[in-house]
Amino acid sequence: MVNVLLVAERKERLKQADSTRFLTLLLQLPIETEKEWSQEAMPDLLAVGRDPGLSSYDLSYLDLAVRRNCPLATLDQKLIAAAEKTGVSILET
Repeated sequence: MVNVLLVAERKERLKQADSTRFLTLLLQLPIETEKEWSQEAMPDLLAVGRDPGLSSYDLSYLDLAVRRNCPLATLDQKLIAAAEKTGVSILET
């Protein structure tokens, strides 16, 4: 999250005050973070990531959706295609 905010600030899409406000609001939400990485899934995720050219971030989201058996919330077309290949449903907006 910090990287996204820093990039937005550098590209002058956000002011520092906006980033600080966003983080303040975000930290008030009851968000759980995933602390483990599925080492067994790494070879499969690497193969999936090469095909559509996904980032390691995208693969992390996909791995989490697979392990938690939950839908993926994204508008990214490459990630949607990868999710469909792996049987992960997309959360409808």
